[in-house]
Amino acid sequence: MAMSEQTVTAIKSYQNQAQVLVKNYIIADPFIPYTSILAGLLACKVVYDLTQLISTFYFKAYNGLTKIQRMEWNNRGISTVHAIFITALSLYYVFWSDLFSDQQHTGPITFRSSWLSNFGLGVSVGYFLADLGMIFWLYPSLGGMEYVVHHSLSGIAVAYSMFSGEGQLYTYMVLISEVTTPEINMRWYLDTAGMKRSTTYLVNGVIIFFAWLIARILLFVYMFYHVYLHYDQFASFKPLVASSLSTYPSTSVVNLSFSSFLFLGLTFYSSFSDLVNVTAEEETEVVEMHAIGYLLVFVVPFVLAIMNVMWFGKILKGLKKTLAKRQ
Repeated sequence: MAMSEQTVTAIKSYQNQAQVLVKNYIIADPFIPYTSILAGLLACKVVYDLTQLISTFYFKAYNGLTKIQRMEWNNRGISTVHAIFITALSLYYVFWSDLFSDQQHTGPITFRSSWLSNFGLGVSVGYFLADLGMIFWLYPSLGGMEYVVHHSLSGIAVAYSMFSGEGQLYTYMVLISEVTTPEINMRWYLDTAGMKRSTTYLVNGVIIFFAWLIARILLFVYMFYHVYLHYDQFASFKPLVASSLSTYPSTSVVNLSFSSFLFLGLTFYSSFSDLVNVTAEEETEVVEMHAIGYLLVFVVPFVLAIMNVMWFGKILKGLKKTLAKRQ
């Protein structure tokens, strides 16, 4: 049945209004941090309900669990989906995107960002908020104080990177470590379903060991090396009058000492201290991290690094114990 011209005009009008709403508010730069956080929270709710619905019909062990166990089962569904999403986005930005490429001449990589990179970090902040809410609600069933500390520091660090636009490349480097989350959740699912002695459980444990080693230890070595190669880009010099740094004579020298180490994520960022010499005939403004950023880049990395090493020790001990039982 053909629609009248008036109906078609009305539909086009609503479409135009929706496009204006999306362009000017939802994905407009000033609103992206807030809309992305809300999107992350909403996505967590949707995934929680879908996990509950699917598990009820397709997993026999689910219906035999206690109320707390079912809630944790659903909550781990959220963390698995978030891990897949943020790992894929992180791999894209770190290894394939031109945004942080050395071939791009759009300023220091430590100060580069885009609406999509901000949106991805905002979704992660929404996830951390939702997961923290669940942890506090069911405390300590979903995790003790170490989980509260980890999620709090990670969420704050990711939020700072999103709102400030600083160090987003290294934020995404560390968020690649979320690739270990699905395996950790699978271990819990198999254990809860009574499959702890299965071959699948053993294989999953081996995968956890190597994934953790690569994504949470060796990856940081790569990040340190990357920081070493780009340590001269951890401060940006912006002329207060129109001119190019390349035109400055070498008579006047401004020395800047900048040190930072940043770990996000399961996160951290890092940087080396060095002396940056800027020749200037005209006055320049040094753009560097806020004081809060300095606090995060020193305290957050230290705490989270210790926690990751402790967890890796537990993983190694558990794997040895499982292999010993198999012999």
